[in-house]
This record gives sequence, C-alpha cells and structure tokens, in this order.
Amino acid sequence: MDRPQLSEALRNREVVLRAFVGADGRLASIPTKLIKRLVVLDFLAQDFEPGTHYREAEVNAILARRHDDHAALRRYLVDEGFMDRRDGTYWRTDAVAD
Repeated sequence: MDRPQLSEALRNREVVLRAFVGADGRLASIPTKLIKRLVVLDFLAQDFEPGTHYREAEVNAILARRHDDHAALRRYLVDEGFMDRRDGTYWRTDAVAD
C-alpha cells in the first residue's frame, strides 16, 4: 500500500482532530489508520519549534503532555518524517504543515 500524501491526509484535519484530541489537548488514542495518524502526527509536531534541537528526555516530556505512550509517538514522528534524530538529539523537519 502506498503511503498517503500529507496534503491528502490533511483534507480531513478538523474531523480527525475532533475524533482523536480531547478538549484538554490530549489524545484519546493513537490512530491505527495511517492517513489519520499522519494528521495527528502533524498536530503533535507543531509542539516543537523549527530549528530547535531537543534531547530525548525533552521530546518525551513534550509528548507525554499529549499521550502516555510518548515512546510510540516519538517513534512515529521519526518514522513518518516529522522529526529527525541523530546522537540522541531530535529536531522537527520541514515535513510539518504550516
């Protein structure tokens, strides 16, 4: 199966975010469908400043505010290209929608 384009996934951004993000800003769950997960990952990536490098512990703390499984979210953000990492340092990529 081909990976959906982020622009395609974001067409339903508001609907997906209403379904997965509570009024408190926390995720009710992590979407299993990739197209919905891309929307949620883009939303989460907005919590990281472009050009700023973060230690893994900082990434975990930021993601823990959104969901208890911060390790899965961190892995998904890297695997789907929203963040990159090297030598224990993470940073947001240009893949994030403005």
